[in-house]
Amino acid sequence: MDWYPLYNSIRIALVSCGIVFFLGIFAAYYVAKLPRLVKGLLDVVLTLPLVLPPTVVGYFLLLLLGPKHPFGAWFLAMFDTKLVMMWYSGIFAATVVAFPLMYRTARGAFESFDESLAHSAKTLGLSNTRIFWRIRMPACRQGILAGTVLAFARALGEYGATSMIAGYTPGRTATISTTVYQLWRTNQEALAFQWVMVNLAISAVVLLSVNLLERRNTAPKTAARGEA
Repeated sequence: MDWYPLYNSIRIALVSCGIVFFLGIFAAYYVAKLPRLVKGLLDVVLTLPLVLPPTVVGYFLLLLLGPKHPFGAWFLAMFDTKLVMMWYSGIFAATVVAFPLMYRTARGAFESFDESLAHSAKTLGLSNTRIFWRIRMPACRQGILAGTVLAFARALGEYGATSMIAGYTPGRTATISTTVYQLWRTNQEALAFQWVMVNLAISAVVLLSVNLLERRNTAPKTAARGEA
């Protein structure tokens, strides 16, 4: 059994999850502070990949990154490197489809943050940067961790956009999702089932991690209500 699809899927998921982690937190933090109307408009734009069909997302990425389109052609001319039909092309697809999960989860965590803690820290002379990393982030860590895990799971299981922008080449661009489809299409159902079970096992671990994070988040609140 060729394990390249598993390696490539995890590699793409980890890199895209790292990108989404910082982009999602940055966007969530600043959007949460905006007026309601502006926040609503940006929400539509930033969450659109969550509701669009993955093939539509892949089509838009091809329009942006394809070698016959402006940005893709410029990048190819400048660096002699294609942005599509390579293993790292899957990173672009996974980042776009996973971003809304990280963004919305982190934004919910930031909106539930008690701003009086930040105001108290300011009176003690702490800068906004120190308040963010030393107070706001620890207070919102459960929601941010949950968003990170969900974003990783979404990136790991991405198929539609990845198949359009990276294609399927064994040992080069293959991922678990594209491999399952290709094996099914060529009547190799036993091998396809093995990859399905691998994906199920990983997904079960991810969901278990999210449940554990939620329990850790709700346990202190339940204890506090009990003491009250």
